[in-house]
Amino acid sequence: MNDLIKEINELRKEKDAVILAHYYVDGAIQEIADYVGDSFYLAQKAREDPRRTIVFCGVTFMGESASVLNPDKTVLIPADDAVCPMALMADRDEIKKVREEYDDLAVVCYINSMAETKTLCDVCVTSSNAVKIVKGLPQKNIYFIPDQNLARFVAEQCPEKNVIPGYGFCHVHHYMEPADVEQMKKDHPGAQVLAHPECNAGIIALADYIGSTKGIINHAVESDCDEFIICTESGVEHELRTRAPEKKFYFAANQICPNMKKLTLEKVRDCLKNGQPVAEVTEEVRKAAMIPLERMLELGK
Repeated sequence: MNDLIKEINELRKEKDAVILAHYYVDGAIQEIADYVGDSFYLAQKAREDPRRTIVFCGVTFMGESASVLNPDKTVLIPADDAVCPMALMADRDEIKKVREEYDDLAVVCYINSMAETKTLCDVCVTSSNAVKIVKGLPQKNIYFIPDQNLARFVAEQCPEKNVIPGYGFCHVHHYMEPADVEQMKKDHPGAQVLAHPECNAGIIALADYIGSTKGIINHAVESDCDEFIICTESGVEHELRTRAPEKKFYFAANQICPNMKKLTLEKVRDCLKNGQPVAEVTEEVRKAAMIPLERMLELGK
């Protein structure tokens, strides 16, 4: 392991590379990353860091977004088969249909989507800034794609808007069982339930706090409570235990994203060594997808 990390560090310097890691990837990758965070934070760091090569340790849409925002940099994705299913759940024809049906409409695209989808939208959002951005939009009607659960959460927080949800979902969050969380609450009566807004309505109803991955981590670290039931992908456990080793964290079953877990240190080393796989989009797609991504970075400040 030490030899592998040494090799990665040597290649990182040789290739003038920055390593970005999402909270959901394996803890060993988070340990060696230059930046660890949620989608919005990593998008910012991809833009801000001066190094010419970006190694994006996450699912493929994240690498695509980094490539769109940084056309003059090389964006490497260690696992090009790590595709987020929800990112594929937006439908071009449905977007067109809704645009024709509603006046005064903004198509709001969760960043968990492919670059092609982003080209059809007015602004991108992440779970950490969705409510803020939607509240600030001048349009009354909001077609929120692809995540139906985040759309429902945004609608509850923005009652002045008419939020039309898409049909997509994150299988990790959507299929969490409220009964499992209820049992954990009985087993740990002093624990707070912290849930991601991608969770289904049954989980959200049980939550003491609802927020983005970063929000969940910060809340747990800063809270006076010392026990938490975590309702998001299990990769956050690494950051939670790093920042709050004295606290207790409980996870319900099946909170694992198999695509995020396709990322390994060996694949990070290999992509640096070989300069492949590369996250690439056509120039036409890049220019069109840049508009909602740039708007997100501006409105999400």
